[in-house]
Amino acid sequence: MAKYICTVCAYEYDPEVGDPDSDIAPGTAFENIPDDWVCAVCGATKDQFELVEE
Repeated sequence: MAKYICTVCAYEYDPEVGDPDSDIAPGTAFENIPDDWVCAVCGATKDQFELVEE
């Protein structure tokens, strides 16, 4: 699964970890996160994330 990075603060969403503080379970693809989810660090909206090219 692809990782995404916040363009505001550089927080990296790793689908293998999820976002436990926001009840996003490990194994949740970025595309499957609710649209109202925000960055765990700075509160940026989901549309402010970009795909991490590996």
